[in-house]
Amino acid sequence: MEPEELIRRWPTLYHMAEAGSWPSIRRHGLRSTSALLDLFEIEPARRIRLETQWRRESEEISHPTYGTAVIRDQKPMPAAVLERFLEPGLSTADWYRLINGKTFFWPNTTPLLWMLGAPPYRSRAHDVLVVDTARLVDRHREGVTLSAQNSGSTNKGLRKGRDTFLPIAAFRAPYVNEVAVEYGVPDIEELTLRVEQRQGSDILGTIWTG
Repeated sequence: MEPEELIRRWPTLYHMAEAGSWPSIRRHGLRSTSALLDLFEIEPARRIRLETQWRRESEEISHPTYGTAVIRDQKPMPAAVLERFLEPGLSTADWYRLINGKTFFWPNTTPLLWMLGAPPYRSRAHDVLVVDTARLVDRHREGVTLSAQNSGSTNKGLRKGRDTFLPIAAFRAPYVNEVAVEYGVPDIEELTLRVEQRQGSDILGTIWTG
């Protein structure tokens, strides 16, 4: 796929965050789980658990300078099921560590609305970042990879491996399910068109406009 095709077909990207997260994201950038653990200086034993083991529930982390942040659960990806779909040579710890090192965006609202309507999240509001695809690709092309599947779920029984995420130029599938950026997007404010507060399928308001 050429970058121009990605931008033409999916001109905006979406990222769902906990309600109230935008001020911190704006200051410190949009960070992967691993990048958040770095920023918050999480102790090694807890960090290993959060990065390499299944998170049944979301977990709050805190720091005297940076406040609090929420590490989201991985309910659709229990280790006992995940291990059945990994390519040879990959452990569940390898896969959890891999996806915890990426920041994720959806290229349309279909998976966003599914996530907002999922039982653990439908009863509360979330901050939804609407990001300009062209700006993201221009700034972070070397760190951008694409996936044709939901890498954080085992619900469809798809194989997961080293080629689940591919650089834009190597991507050949007809549909992009996820856009990922390695580690984090420190300049996310400059790439964001607006931040909406959403609950389920409802847009409650616009928090911020770029």
